[in-house]
Order: sequence, then structure tokens, then C-alpha cells
Amino acid sequence: MATATDTDTTQYLTFKLGEEMFALDIAKVREVLDFTTVTKVPGTPDFMRGVINLRGSVVPVVDLRRKFNMAVSENTKNTCIIISEVTVDGDTTILGALADSVQEVIDLGPEHIAPAPRIGTKLNTEFIKGMGKQNDRFVILLDIDRVFSADDLSTVHDHQAESTVPAMP
Repeated sequence: MATATDTDTTQYLTFKLGEEMFALDIAKVREVLDFTTVTKVPGTPDFMRGVINLRGSVVPVVDLRRKFNMAVSENTKNTCIIISEVTVDGDTTILGALADSVQEVIDLGPEHIAPAPRIGTKLNTEFIKGMGKQNDRFVILLDIDRVFSADDLSTVHDHQAESTVPAMP
């Protein structure tokens, strides 16, 4: 049996949605921002909260709770926006994802990652890379490129092009 080496280990940014712990590959994360005012864009899908001005660029912000059909909660002092790169069909978009709180960066080797669960045929779990085992807890490892469909990102792109957020002086 081969042993895991440092090159097999991947770093993940862990965050909470409700009581559940999720994680994104750190290579997909650009930065984490404190929650700020999000400008609602009319006619967008329910999961799209709006846009923010990030150093003069319009960045769409999505609510992962809504995308995952979880109960929506009020923002708290720990609510943050994880800015990440999402690539679907070769098209890369910068996207902000709301999280209840960011926890920490963890290292997980392949021996600590179980395959994504198969939960019948009606539930889509393609966006789950696997289940990370940290201490006695599972961390749901998201494949951010599969959380959103090409149609979702097309809608985001369309509204991003229509929105104008003036650059800060």
C-alpha cells in the first residue's frame, strides 16, 4: 500500500452553514470578506443575493443555504462572503458565497476523504467531492465548479453585465 506524501495533501477552507461543516479547496478561494451591503438585482434566481463592489469590480453573491435548500437565517457578526473562482464549461467567474462563519484551513490527505455518498437517484450529489474526516466529524467537501450549473452562471453573467457598480475613488 502506498503511503500518503505531502503532495497528496490538499488544503481546504472550512465554513459553516447552520450546524453543517463544509469546505472548499483553498486553491479556489481568493479571499474572505466580512459581510457587506449586497445590492439586490431584480429578476435573479432566489439563491442569488445580489452583487457587491470588490475593488471596482461587480461580483455576484450567492446564498449557499438557498442553493442547498436549507433554512435561511439572519446575518450575524460572523457572516462572511467567500470570494472564489468558479469554472463551468471553460468559463471562469469570480463569485461570492455567503457563509454563516469561516472556521479554519485544514489539511486532508486521501486517507481522510471518503467518497461522496450515493443517496438515491433523485438527489443530486455531483457537487460533493467527498466527505472529509476531521477528528470525529465529517466535513462536506464541495466541488464549487459543480455547485452551479452553466445556466446558473449564465444568469449571473447576464445580470453582472447589466449591473453597474461605480468604482470607489
